[in-house]
Amino acid sequence: MSTLKQRSLSLIIIVFIALLVWCSCLKPCHARQGKQYYHKIASTDKLGGGSTANSAIFNVLHYGAKGDGRADDTKAFEAAWGAVCKVKASTLTVPSGSVFLVKPISFSGPNCQSDIVFQLDGTIIAPTGSASWSSGLLQWIDFTKLERITIKGKGVIDGQGSVWWNDSPTYNPTEDLEESKSGKMQGTKPTALRFYGSNGVTVTGITIQNSPQTHLKFDDCTNVQVFSVSVSSPGDSPNTDGIHLQNSRDVTIYGSNLACGDDCVSIQTGCSNVNIHNINCGPGHGISIGGLGRDNTRSCVSNVTVRDVKLQNTLTGVRIKTWPGGSGSVQNVMFSNIQVSEVETPIKIDQFYCDKSKCSNETSAVAVRGIQYKSITGTYTKEPVHFACSDSLPCTGVSLNTIQLKSVQERQQLSGPFCWKAYGVLETATVPPIDCLNSGTTVQTKSESC
Repeated sequence: MSTLKQRSLSLIIIVFIALLVWCSCLKPCHARQGKQYYHKIASTDKLGGGSTANSAIFNVLHYGAKGDGRADDTKAFEAAWGAVCKVKASTLTVPSGSVFLVKPISFSGPNCQSDIVFQLDGTIIAPTGSASWSSGLLQWIDFTKLERITIKGKGVIDGQGSVWWNDSPTYNPTEDLEESKSGKMQGTKPTALRFYGSNGVTVTGITIQNSPQTHLKFDDCTNVQVFSVSVSSPGDSPNTDGIHLQNSRDVTIYGSNLACGDDCVSIQTGCSNVNIHNINCGPGHGISIGGLGRDNTRSCVSNVTVRDVKLQNTLTGVRIKTWPGGSGSVQNVMFSNIQVSEVETPIKIDQFYCDKSKCSNETSAVAVRGIQYKSITGTYTKEPVHFACSDSLPCTGVSLNTIQLKSVQERQQLSGPFCWKAYGVLETATVPPIDCLNSGTTVQTKSESC
């Protein structure tokens, strides 16, 4: 009996061991099968041309881009965008070490997935022949109706704008024959990089240079961040604003170097909750709100903070400019800790702004109120302060604190502060004395609600 029990026990032990061995093999087998499946996904081509499903990275070189600076890479960029647009949180890569010639192009939604990254490490250049530009085209590279789009990298967007600034016939032997025959560029100069109707836009790291007109524009966008960006074009390049905002809200711009031929930052109608800080500006025309109210339009700007900014060799420092005949208001603006060096007019409000050959006198105006200036210091070359406000709708709520501005020509008398219909308060003594500011407030007779 004991022998039978021993045999039964041995059999049970053998079966148990066999089960353990079988189970131990089963897990690795399944693991190997899973690994094979993973690699199958990782190597499955190609979601239309060169990316992998698990990485969601789409390289323009895999879609036919040459990157030699001569071949037209526009279709390759369009194809890569068509693929990346379908995958949430995917990346379109423009690799370093290559130069991509791209004609006017739109990277557009609203059917694209969100959280797309445009990784720009190479250089994108614009064509310099007029055959590539349709009449009246307003932008070169356009991102439209996207949700959480990021442009980042160490790359360059080069508008090759000199052929537009000079308004001369173009001939570029490196381009195709059709291009070189094309003659003068169209009259409308395009913006280099524009975002329209998008939410959650981030632009960081890149350089935008030599745009035909504005370098970087945001139109009807919300939740915008721009940082560690460089803008570069000559000081005499016409209308080449650095960053242009219109109808955009909740915008932060910081840690960037802006050199251009117009406003380093231009804030236009429909903008609110704008925060600009730690910017180097120059050459250029300074940080400007406006011009607002052109052609008797209604314009509204509110809640703007500009602080910790350095301006060198610019036309103005911090400026508000409005057209006669407009309506609406600019209100709740703070300019703080602004350092100027050889700036023509560091502080300026101009409610008579006009860049036409002739402007008629108007009684209506865009109201300017609640403007604070704190710690504006440095040197000027023309006049320290210029407040030219409307006769019918004077500037109100202007406050000045710690203003110390010195002429670069100490032995030569330059113009002193100028004030017309400007009301406010001197919170501290100023250099030079700004005794032309009217104390108190004035009754505004026209509506300026927005």
